Amino acid sequence: MNAYDEYMKQVVRPMRAELTEAGFTELTTADAVHEFMAEKTGTSLVVINSVCGCAAGLARPAAREAVEEVAVDNLVTVFAGQDPEATAAMRGYFDEVPPSSPSMAILKDGQLAYFIPRENIEGFPMEQIKAHLTDVLKQVCAE
Repeated sequence: MNAYDEYMKQVVRPMRAELTEAGFTELTTADAVHEFMAEKTGTSLVVINSVCGCAAGLARPAAREAVEEVAVDNLVTVFAGQDPEATAAMRGYFDEVPPSSPSMAILKDGQLAYFIPRENIEGFPMEQIKAHLTDVLKQVCAE
């Protein structure tokens, strides 16, 4: 591993922990993504994490707080720019939407039910993003 890769690994450790400590399972390889998608039923929240400020101040806090209010069957995350194969594999399951990070996909029985792209995260108050996500999760989980 080169010095840059080692540095980035250290930099993103707390960014990963923000979600894993809230109960999200991190999928770091394409195989892990495919295994998850082959087995999971029910509602899944997929957070496509990133190092940008809107992930730190908006997406991760909104996701953490929303899942405190709504019971979601499966919580997973992939990290764009850090785990490229896993991220590409996950995006392949909802390739009808353009890739963006951070973003959030709500899946029902492995099918895309709703997608929140970066443009609906960046520039919005965290509380509004959380309310949007919470409302969508309540609807999808109730179906």
